[in-house]
Amino acid sequence: MILRSKDMKVLVHNEFLGGKGQLTNTHFLNNENACGSGRLFVKSMLTPGSSIGYHTHKGDFENYYILSGKALVNDNGTDYILEPGDSILCRNGDSHSIENIGDTNLEYIALILFDKDNA
Repeated sequence: MILRSKDMKVLVHNEFLGGKGQLTNTHFLNNENACGSGRLFVKSMLTPGSSIGYHTHKGDFENYYILSGKALVNDNGTDYILEPGDSILCRNGDSHSIENIGDTNLEYIALILFDKDNA
């Protein structure tokens, strides 16, 4: 099955989960084709100064893989800087946030998968 970029769903969110600025998600896999494995499969983009607010995962876990830009992430109360090639895993029950602290767009892959053992 091929999904062309022109056919992918793109959603723009303002102040997502209490964050700042604008988040754009390009959905490269929809839930119907994910075989019940998760609920989010996107390339995310945060404009400079934009963020996703601090939030907790319940029944699922999330992974970010940084493609470009510079991110400030909060992983359970501790701040880290992530750059291209870096990753963060937020497990079921853990909390995190992400902010673009660079002067270019921050792009990353975001996957939210179900934690079937601890739902």
